[in-house]
This record gives sequence, C-alpha cells and structure tokens, in this order.
Amino acid sequence: METTDKTQGELLAEKLLEKPKNAGLIMNDDEIASADEFCEGYKAFINTAKTEREACCESVKLAKEAGFDEYDSSKEYKPGDKFYFVNRDKSIILTVMGEEPLSEGIRLAAAHIDSPRLDLKQHPLYEDEELALFKTHYYGGIKKYQWTAIPMSLHGVIIKADGTKITINIGEDAGDPIFCVTDLLIHLANEQMKRTLANGVKGEELNLLVGSRPFKDDKVSKKVKLNIMRILNEKYGITEHDFVSAELEIVPAFKAQDLGFDRSMIGGYGQDDRVCAYPALMAILGCDKPKHTCMTILTDKEETGSDGNTGLNSSYLPYFIDDLAQMQGLKGHNVMSKSLCLSADVNAAIDPTFSDVTEARNASKLNYGVVVTKFTGSRGKSGTSDASAEFVGKIRKMMDEGEVIWQTGELGKVDAGGGGTVAQYIANLDMDVIDVGVPVLSMHAPFEVTSKLDTYMAFKAFSVFFKD
Repeated sequence: METTDKTQGELLAEKLLEKPKNAGLIMNDDEIASADEFCEGYKAFINTAKTEREACCESVKLAKEAGFDEYDSSKEYKPGDKFYFVNRDKSIILTVMGEEPLSEGIRLAAAHIDSPRLDLKQHPLYEDEELALFKTHYYGGIKKYQWTAIPMSLHGVIIKADGTKITINIGEDAGDPIFCVTDLLIHLANEQMKRTLANGVKGEELNLLVGSRPFKDDKVSKKVKLNIMRILNEKYGITEHDFVSAELEIVPAFKAQDLGFDRSMIGGYGQDDRVCAYPALMAILGCDKPKHTCMTILTDKEETGSDGNTGLNSSYLPYFIDDLAQMQGLKGHNVMSKSLCLSADVNAAIDPTFSDVTEARNASKLNYGVVVTKFTGSRGKSGTSDASAEFVGKIRKMMDEGEVIWQTGELGKVDAGGGGTVAQYIANLDMDVIDVGVPVLSMHAPFEVTSKLDTYMAFKAFSVFFKD
C-alpha cells in the first residue's frame, strides 16, 4: 500500500484550494511550439492590418482562402455552409451554419478591430514657421504624451469630388517616408514640465510634421504647404479640398516583433483588440460543420463607445441574424435569446512596476492563460452586463473540458477606474455573454505587450466554444 508523508492539511489544501500556474509550466513543448507558430501568423496580421479597414480587408482575404463566400441574402443556407458579410468595409460577420436549427441559438465571438490612434481633421494641412503639418484629433483613450517623437505612418482613404476612392498607406514599406509629432526639448521644457501628466501634451499640440521644403516661386505664399500639395496631387490626383471627404489615420510605423530574450511576448501597436480578433477569426475559419451555427463578428468603433453604423451599438448584427432567422421561418429575437456570446476583448495584466492600481487576487497575469472577465465597467460596475453565475459555470466547464488554460481578471481596483467592452451591447440583444480575452501590458499605448501562450489559449478557447 502506498503511503504519503503529506499532512491532513496539505491533502485538504490540494483538494480545496486554487493553485494557479504559469502556462509555461503546464503546456508541453509541442503545444508551446504550436503557440509560437500561431503567433507568427498573428504578427503578420497586425503588421498588415493597422486600421479597422485594413483588418476587415485582410479578414475577407483569409476567409476566401478558407472557403468562405460572400453572403447572399437570397440564398438558403444549409449546415456546413460558410459565408461572410461586410459592413461598410469596417466590420465583418463570418458565419458557419450548424447542424441544429437556428431556433437552438448561435455561438458568437465578438471582437473589435479599431484601436486608439490619431485621425486627421477635415482641414488638416497648414504651414507654420515654414514647416508643413497636419492637424489631428485623437481617437479613443490615449495618454497623449506617448504619441510624440515616434515614427508614424498614414493610412486610410480619400474620396475625390468625382467619387473616386484613393487608398493611402505611407510609412510601412522600406523606402517610404515616415512622419512624427514633435515634442519640446528638455532644455526649454521648464513650463511644460509643470503641467500635469494628462496635459503634458495637449490635444491641439498633436500636430504631425509632414514636410519642410518650399516650392520655388516668390509669387506664392505658404510655399512648403504648396509643395506638399503638389506632391500629393502628382501621386494621388487630389486637391486640398479632397481632405474633407477623407478618413486618414495616423498609427505607429513600427512592426510587431518578438519581445524578451526568451521571445515569449509580442510587442506592437493595436493589440487591443486585434490580439482577440485574430484568434476569433482563426477559430471561425477553422470551424467545420459545427453543432450550432457559429459566428465571429469583428466590429468597429468600440474605442469610442461602439456608436455609429459600424459599431455594435447599432443594429447591423441583429438585422443580419434576423435575416438568417427568416430563412428558417423564425423570428430573430427568438434566435438571439437562445444564443451565447464570448465578448473577445482584452484585460489589463498586472504590471509589477505599477501594481498599486490592481488587486492581485482578482487581476490577470501574463502567461496564465486567456482571461474570463465576469464584469467590466467602472467603480460600481457602471457600463457592464455582468454575466450570470449560471453562464460563468457553463464557460468554466467548457474551458476545463477543452483543456484551455484560463484565469479570471478584473480591470483594476474598485475605485481605480475601469473600462467597458462590447459585452453590454450583446447583452442588450438578450444573449448570454461574458468577456474572454488576452491580458495586455501598456494597453492603449502605441506599443502594447502580450504573451504568445495567452494569445494561443484565446484561439483554443474560441475553437472549443464553437464546438459546443
């Protein structure tokens, strides 16, 4: 008979107490290698898809390669059919029809593909002190000082007066020029340094430097501005007035790369929320003849409140579900009330340098797996859906049975602040929903940090969810 030297207390502790472990101590070498390989695709995705338009376009490309067809509202879809619907080139719904009728509900993974950035104003170009600059308006919650003195690229579209669409992508390829927002030299920054950190750089000071060489003609003023417009006209055929009907975004020009001596992390721009969007996309692309109809929605405008016709506070998702429901003689609201959703959004990982804002027992950590967040919001749970105990129990069981390494997390101490996700808008459709995503360091900075193992576990979680 086997004997043990463990005390009664030790045996009881093994049985009753939680013992969270670093995923690197749980995963075998083959699975770690799979995680690293998966993240090579992820890095390529976020290097290509730095805006919501580019992420939508890249998702369509990958969907077509995986056998998805464009949605046809006149077609009657059958189990196993795969199709996608694009909303105004800024959001996309990818669907795989299940064996069960839609009356049994759908399985939805919802992520967002917009990220904090600088947008150009409608009249952006001006000259001052013989330098040409663009006026910007920041998008989403940022620390403004972080967006100065780093290389920036210009992305977006310009719609000319005749309706022609011009696609812009400058600063990403070798040989491209880059741009930057300048900052004040430390030698002359005495007054600036007296400002609060929040106002160290003001919104109207986020001006993008775009040129300095004048057009040689003494008969005209604003020679540098004119020279910039000459270059843009020769390359794109635009005039200054065409900026009025443009959507141009300023994002960091650097690429996503492995971070750390052990290459265990990824550093790059826009990981909130593309670090969840890519795993959710890959999970639906790999979904084949599921039991329930499965969807991944990659949406826009989350960083500014999900408003607008490409955000999840609009009606394009329920309209789409309603159209599918009618195909089977059902009502959309009955389908949605039976549906389950993983709101695929990030959480804040504990940063040991700034640990005072987190409550360690209920905060997520890098390398401890995908984060299940029961509620978000701020302070008194304002702006959250707060998943029910029953639904948390279902997701917990699903994760454990699918061998997904997961943890729970809360976005900071109760009175420290907080933030929201799209979960509340999904809940408003009468779906059960909970946030499931990847922990991030330096969230909303131009350079964010994630763990490869956590990113892979997000993919595994969405894949298991689609098999339910």
